[in-house]
Amino acid sequence: MASVGFDHIAKVYADGTRAVNGLTLGIQDGEFMVLVGPSGCGKTTALRMLAGLEEISEGVMRIGDRVVNHVPARDRDIAMVFQSYALYPHLSVYENIAFGLRLKKLPKREIDDRVQKAAQILGLEELLKRKPRNLSGGQRQRVAMGRAIVREPSAFLMDEPLSNLDAKLRVQMRAEISRLQRDLATTTLYVTHDQVEAMTMGDRVAVMRKGELQQVAPPQVLYDRPVNLFVGGFIGSPAMNMLEATVTRSNGTVSLALGGSQSLELDPAALAARPALAGYDGRPVILGIRPESLEEVSVAGNPPEGRRLHGRVELREALGSELMVHFVLPEGRMAQTEETKELARESTVEGGLETSGALVVGRFGARAQVEEGENVDVAVDTSALHFFDPETGLGIYDQAQQQGGGAT
Repeated sequence: MASVGFDHIAKVYADGTRAVNGLTLGIQDGEFMVLVGPSGCGKTTALRMLAGLEEISEGVMRIGDRVVNHVPARDRDIAMVFQSYALYPHLSVYENIAFGLRLKKLPKREIDDRVQKAAQILGLEELLKRKPRNLSGGQRQRVAMGRAIVREPSAFLMDEPLSNLDAKLRVQMRAEISRLQRDLATTTLYVTHDQVEAMTMGDRVAVMRKGELQQVAPPQVLYDRPVNLFVGGFIGSPAMNMLEATVTRSNGTVSLALGGSQSLELDPAALAARPALAGYDGRPVILGIRPESLEEVSVAGNPPEGRRLHGRVELREALGSELMVHFVLPEGRMAQTEETKELARESTVEGGLETSGALVVGRFGARAQVEEGENVDVAVDTSALHFFDPETGLGIYDQAQQQGGGAT
């Protein structure tokens, strides 16, 4: 096992395109690091540079204490698991798992011991004589994992290994890969565009956008304190609602004006946690509200008026244990920045609803009494709101972070 270090790594193609720009990221020995971001953000290119499958244009790449910029892929002591499984169709499961060990000309007994141990870990003992065509998608992915495990590498590299599986099997395999990584304690870099995978699997998560690292932190820190608009909107499903707002102060109360007569009084705890917000009196901000911070008022215990929004239900999606309610704030305005437009293009939950006003998504309890086309009163957990500077896109927290921003 070994640590992995990206030190100002860049990939510049012949046409001048910078697919990765100045990536600095340290992965600790035994850590499960997830690299996440939208398609084209540079995450797979970064992985391939670490694997030795792409040349490094700038910077220094280390595995352990060794600089590997010019070390051939076969000599980097890493094992890669691909999206396509990359199994040999004419070989049995046993032969696929053993293939790399035979290339290294290890003793037959050692090869057999490693293959049998990997098969036991992955539940493949009864499948060792089968060919890949006779396996399910999940079984094929286990074989690909087994081929990586037997090599006993310094690091595992995984490039969207679950993207070809159906939703139910993806959930199962997420848990299996996480358990396996914990048991083996092998340094792992896992690339995905699925932020649910990132949040449920990684010890830490690194978010990339347009070739640059935005933030790296444990999953809950990313969720609770996103460094900027992009991270806030990318992490979370359904996505964070982003609204234009203006900070106002009256009689010692700080509120957010959302257009028309709608406003929210800010929770004292939220203000205490974000002292930089005091510098925004009378100024616009972007208000971020996660769907789970919204609830139909009767279910939420009828909070005071200052912690309510009033809208009209456009779409009601009953999911059994909860309701996804899309409602419109008639005089509200969605935030329109480069980041929010990019996030909207990436989103798969917007549904293409065309409305006048701000379309907000709430995750309501199953007992909420709401119907499409009717007005709805919505309780807001004002202690869980997020605030971003509309010009810089940075999260508004303490003064130091407001000025510095960037990855953490």
